[in-house]
Amino acid sequence: MIASEVGLLHGQPRSSWIRLRTMILLRWVAIAGQLTAITIATQVFGLQLEIGLCLLTVGISVIGNLVAIFVFPKSKRLSEFENFMMVLFDLLQLAFLLYLTGGLSNPFALLLLGPVTISATVLGLRATVVIGSTAIILVTFLAMFNIPLRTDQGLILRIPDFFVFGNWSAIIIAIIFMGAYSRRISSEIQSMNDALVATQMALSREQKLTDLGGVVAAAAHELGTPLATIKLASSELVEELEDHPSLREDADLIREQADRCRDILRDMGRAGKDDLHLRQAPLSAVLNEAAEPHMHRGKLVHFEEGLNLCHDLPQPSVLRKPEMIHGLRNLIQNAVDFARANVWIESTWSQNMISVRIMDDGRGYPPQMIGRIGDPFVRRRRSESDRKARPEYEGMGLGLFIAKTLLERSGAELSFANGSDPYHSGTVRSERRGAIVEVVWPREKIDALVGENAVPIGRNQPIEI
Repeated sequence: MIASEVGLLHGQPRSSWIRLRTMILLRWVAIAGQLTAITIATQVFGLQLEIGLCLLTVGISVIGNLVAIFVFPKSKRLSEFENFMMVLFDLLQLAFLLYLTGGLSNPFALLLLGPVTISATVLGLRATVVIGSTAIILVTFLAMFNIPLRTDQGLILRIPDFFVFGNWSAIIIAIIFMGAYSRRISSEIQSMNDALVATQMALSREQKLTDLGGVVAAAAHELGTPLATIKLASSELVEELEDHPSLREDADLIREQADRCRDILRDMGRAGKDDLHLRQAPLSAVLNEAAEPHMHRGKLVHFEEGLNLCHDLPQPSVLRKPEMIHGLRNLIQNAVDFARANVWIESTWSQNMISVRIMDDGRGYPPQMIGRIGDPFVRRRRSESDRKARPEYEGMGLGLFIAKTLLERSGAELSFANGSDPYHSGTVRSERRGAIVEVVWPREKIDALVGENAVPIGRNQPIEI
């Protein structure tokens, strides 16, 4: 559910996030700069420009801005096509202005990079390629055709052809590099934002489930007394109605239904209740809770507890944080998904740290992907054998990203690797040849009995009826 919801978010056009007013403001800045450059060139340096055509070109941008201001509402956001047309118009307007003012001999030719960078940041790949290709064609045209700059004495200002070629080459390389660079950075930022949204959704959902478990358990606790009273009264009625079989059957039915209600509430309240004692749990209980949804999926999940580095230390009691449980659950799910038959969950602890290692007997992580594990929306081409073995799996790397983010939020450090278990030898080592995930917390971060995160243990308050 989380992956599908974020997939929809990830597919939204980024141009729809840009307000029209933002593009209008940028265009006003460009218009002010163009008018300033024309004024300085003619009044200060005495250059002879096609002043009428130059002002007409700038005036078209002014008219376009005024039309956009008065026709469209302030809150309008541009569609993909509308944003593309605005960027393309700005590119053509700037290119024509450069044609009137010396072409590539004009140092302001570098401004052609602006529309390309904007398109790479906010538009789709196809629109970015069209804008970039158009910019390259315009730069090539300006290198060969332009109205040269003239001084007030009529002298033509031209740079040598060698430098014109150098400017052409530099601008072409800059268009390609800046476009690709901006596109890549923008895509990674968007992917990270979408993945963080997914992480927040997952944590919120886990928190709601935890709260719901507390409400159900509290309801079971409070309904226990009236149900016990009903059962006691019905039992006494059964004894007193020995001589009235029809009435005794009704009393038996009442007692059976009371027992049934008690069993239902007990099953519903297994997740825990809003009680100070249940804000913490032994490490083994937390690991079992995290693995419970994946215990019956056709793979054997082995728990190896008590592998403590200091044998005289008892098992730690840790905080039952939703982010810890959800993060561990995602790691266990990944191990169960890729395991052949077995998954091992080991826990170790010492005076200063608590560690959980999750291993499987699958094929492990692809070697080329180990350095990118934990990045969101990591896709790779699946082999034919992988498709046959797991045709339903369409992973994006989002589950591991969510697990890594949530566990790091709780203070953990994660490491991913392939290979056999270094703590065992012989047959055991050969079995554990798949993926290995190790999660290590400083003990003070999650220890529920000592340190700054210790859960206060108070007296349970009596239930007021």
